[in-house]
Amino acid sequence: MAKNNYDSDLAIIGGGPAGLMAAFAAGQAGKKVVIIEKNKQLGRKLLITGKGRCNITNAEPDLKKFIASYGPNGKFLYRALNNFSNQDLIAFFDKEGLKTKVERGDRVFPADDLSYSVLKVFLKLFKKLPIEILTDTAVKKIVFKDYRVLKIVTDEKDITAKNYLLATGGLAYPATGSTGEGLSWAKLCGHNLIKPQPALVPLICAERFIKDLEGLSLKNVTVTIYANNKKQAERFGEALFTKDGLSGPIILDLSQTVGQFLKSSPIDLKIDFKPALSFLELDQRLQKDFSLNKNKLVKNSLDELLPKKLIPVMLKLWGVTLGNKANAVTKDQRNKLAHLLKEFPLTVTSTEGFDKAIVTAGGVDLKDIDPNTMRSKIIPNLYLAGEILDLNGPTGGYNLQAAFSTGYLAGLSAAK
Repeated sequence: MAKNNYDSDLAIIGGGPAGLMAAFAAGQAGKKVVIIEKNKQLGRKLLITGKGRCNITNAEPDLKKFIASYGPNGKFLYRALNNFSNQDLIAFFDKEGLKTKVERGDRVFPADDLSYSVLKVFLKLFKKLPIEILTDTAVKKIVFKDYRVLKIVTDEKDITAKNYLLATGGLAYPATGSTGEGLSWAKLCGHNLIKPQPALVPLICAERFIKDLEGLSLKNVTVTIYANNKKQAERFGEALFTKDGLSGPIILDLSQTVGQFLKSSPIDLKIDFKPALSFLELDQRLQKDFSLNKNKLVKNSLDELLPKKLIPVMLKLWGVTLGNKANAVTKDQRNKLAHLLKEFPLTVTSTEGFDKAIVTAGGVDLKDIDPNTMRSKIIPNLYLAGEILDLNGPTGGYNLQAAFSTGYLAGLSAAK
């Protein structure tokens, strides 16, 4: 097929959250936009976020606290979030007819629990705006010359524009198309890359009994990470045993810290199954339970204290003879059980890879990007937004918000 030029004001590579919002912002400003997406539909990764429910953002009302959640690089987001905050995002969807709801941890979801409802908002808007969508279109290369992007080359055509936006994501969930081309293109035109690492990713543990706990969900527990014989991080909330280790919100949030220390030090992880109780209070609870069940076997006296799936593993680690009755448990044995309940030990050997990661840590160095516009400091007609940047936050809607906010600012700035 003969190649034809396609002229637009803004050409966006990537139809994920950042690309969608950038297209809206530029299109609303009256600019001609083209979105180039290699998948057969837009927002493929968006559709699977939040287990298909799409955790749009977080409702944390204090913007300073919101920004602090991203760690040291969070300050890069001041302009983007001041320009298009989490509250602005909620209002945006509400205006377009998508009602939202706030769940535990201030997580914001579509009221109908359908991620497609989020994508549908953009698809509806795009029909009213000068936005061209090219799906199932892979970018073969980006042509640079004299510190400018000249064109995007695809199988079908060469695409030219006044400005260009890389919103290709990182390396997380490669099955959705996030395979790192955008990072390669950014490096090719002179941007420094901070080494990409899997973030918000499950942990793999050494203990063989882990497989016996697969599927066990834990609520209201505290998980603490130790490295170099020091406490490095701690989270309270929900966790989940997998066949190889641990996952769940608090584990995912701890995974980046774990990944950093695994490079140089073994990682010890401890679970407090009863964080609301002190050791003394827990010992009193154990005395009470064993007294009430004094004629029962020890293994049958823990039903109200622990999930059934955890009891066999706990008994094995505890080392108490299964034939013992509850009234035969000694003070020293109670003390050992209390320590297991408060400091359940696991050894983390590694994290899962990009195929299990929710987001990518690392990416294009923020020093190369103007935080007031999302424009490259190296290539004046190139903008970058979303997960391609060296910027990631915890679970709970923070990463989608960063994508939407940086995408909005990039689209608006390119339109100007």
